Parts: sequence; C-alpha cells; structure tokens
Amino acid sequence: MRNLINILDFSISELDELIAVASDIMDNPEKYADKCRGKIMGALFFEPSTRTRLSFTSAMMSLGGQVLGFDQAASSSVAKGETVADTVRMVSAYSDIIVMRHPKEGAPIVASRVASVPLINAGDGGHYHPTQTLTDLLTIHKKKGRFDNLTIGICGDLKYGRTVHSLISAMSRYENVKFVLISPKELQIPDYVKEEYLINSEYIEVTDLEKAIPELDVLYMTRIQAERFESAQEYERLKDSYILNHAKLDFAKSDLSIMHPLPRVNEIDVDVDEDSRAHYFDQAKYGRYIRMALILMLLKTHGVDDKRGFGMEMEGKTCTNPHCISNSERGIKSLFTDNGKCIYCDQ
Repeated sequence: MRNLINILDFSISELDELIAVASDIMDNPEKYADKCRGKIMGALFFEPSTRTRLSFTSAMMSLGGQVLGFDQAASSSVAKGETVADTVRMVSAYSDIIVMRHPKEGAPIVASRVASVPLINAGDGGHYHPTQTLTDLLTIHKKKGRFDNLTIGICGDLKYGRTVHSLISAMSRYENVKFVLISPKELQIPDYVKEEYLINSEYIEVTDLEKAIPELDVLYMTRIQAERFESAQEYERLKDSYILNHAKLDFAKSDLSIMHPLPRVNEIDVDVDEDSRAHYFDQAKYGRYIRMALILMLLKTHGVDDKRGFGMEMEGKTCTNPHCISNSERGIKSLFTDNGKCIYCDQ
C-alpha cells in the first residue's frame, strides 16, 4: 500500500505529475468535482492545525468525498490511553484514506504499519511535513517556473522546523540549488539533515538575514515555535530573532519569492503583505489543490507495496530523542538502521 511519510517517498517524476495535476485542477475544477464521490477521508489531528486540516478537508470535499475525524487528541480515545496504532486500526475500518498529524516524531511510521488504507503524514513533531513541502514546490513552480539554479534562503527555526527539513530534502535533489541557512546558533539545522540531505548540496550557515537577502531567489521565513521548546525561557530569548519588514527588502531581488508555511507571529511584518514579492497567502491557497492531487494519486495507487525498511533491534539501545514515538508508544520496539539511526525519527 502506498503512503506518504517523507517527501522522498515520491520520485521527481511523481512530484512533476502531482504538480501537473494540481495545476489542471486549478484551471479545470469542474473535471474533478466527483472524483472521490463515495470516498471517506479520516482526519486524525492529535495537535492543533488550521491550514493543513482545513485544506485537507476542503480538498476532499472539493473532490466530492466526505471527512470524519478529530482535531485534538483530547476529543479522541487517546485521552483514555488508546495508542496511535489502535486508533489508526479503528479509523482504517471507517475510511478510504487517512491523514494524520501528531506531536511525536515517527508516529506516522507506526500508523502506516497497521493502517489498511493509504496514510498521509500531515506533520510529525519537528521531523517532517511532506504535504507542506508539496505546497511549497507548487508555489516555487508557479512563481519561479523551475526547481534548479536557485538560491534558497531559509530563516528562523531550522532545528525544530519540520517544514524546513522536508523542503531541504526535496530541493536538494535538483541541480545547482544553493541553501543559505539563517538562524541563531541554538536553532541551526540538525546534523541528521546535513548528513542525509545536504551532503551533495552547496550550503552556508549564517546568522545575519539582512546580509543574506541580496543573493536570494527564494526567502522561506519560519516562526520560532514555542511548542517545540523544552524551556520557556529559551523561547522568550529567541522568539524575535528575525523580523522581515519592508525596509529590509530594499536590496533584495525584484523577483524574490517570499514564502512562509504559516502561521506567522511577528517574523514577517504586515507592511510586507502588499509587496508583489510576498507569496505566502498564495502558498496557503495552493495547499488545497496539491492535496487534491495527492489524494487522487494515493487512492489510485492503493495496493502498491510500501518498501520502507523495518529496521532492527540493537541490544541495550533505545532512541535518545525524547520527542520520538518509540519512547512513548506502548507495544513498539526501538528499531535502527544498520548505521544506528532510529527508523522513526532519523536521529
């Protein structure tokens, strides 16, 4: 069965197909109005979401399907102690496809191994957010017309930013893409992202946004995420590290694309909203269409085997990441790749 856990689950040709279908949906919505009539999507959101949850709901309804589920763990049997695996087993019986967001890293892998229908990762902790990346790719394609020969600045929380990790893994597959990674030292990109996805890509790590802006083709702003910090004091110290305002764009390229996965707090001033280079609200709109294309693809390929490796136990070894699902889910074992990486959280 085909799932989407990591953006790398899709080949470049499959990404091209998704973007082509999404573009056709935008141009010809009436062609797709009944494509999912009689189908049900299970939406399991164990943590708050606005854009992702609503865009998936809008996507399924626009295809003629229906949606069931919950938008917070407290309103589900999780509050009674039910495991992720058992929740997903049950919802598989009531739906044709499942979309799931969870605060624990690796939870979608646990879910995909018991689900009897295709499963989509709508974000797992600070790990991955592949459908946001699909939205980002559609935005870049619409605004820049290409994926190669770009300099992409990514600014803000690069340590916990799952949208950042997924975008880097996707864009690192294209030719002549340079990354400018802009963050406080405390929020730099994790080593596993560098080792796994940046090993063959040009990148620099800097702390000064204004000095980096002139060379960028794309500026991907992110918020400092309070919910990912162990310490409230650390969050308060770092939360206003970067604020993009109109004055800082004076030396930017005239065709710069400013993106943000949203929600924003104060990292992009409202005076940027009217600039022709501000594309983050278009970006949010595109999320509906690319998710429609994704639902259609996964329902069409239902029955294709997921080739993801199952990992192995290592005597006396457990994952040291406190946010990993293997440290909280009952009934699952710590499993590792042959080079010692946790198969759930990649750390």
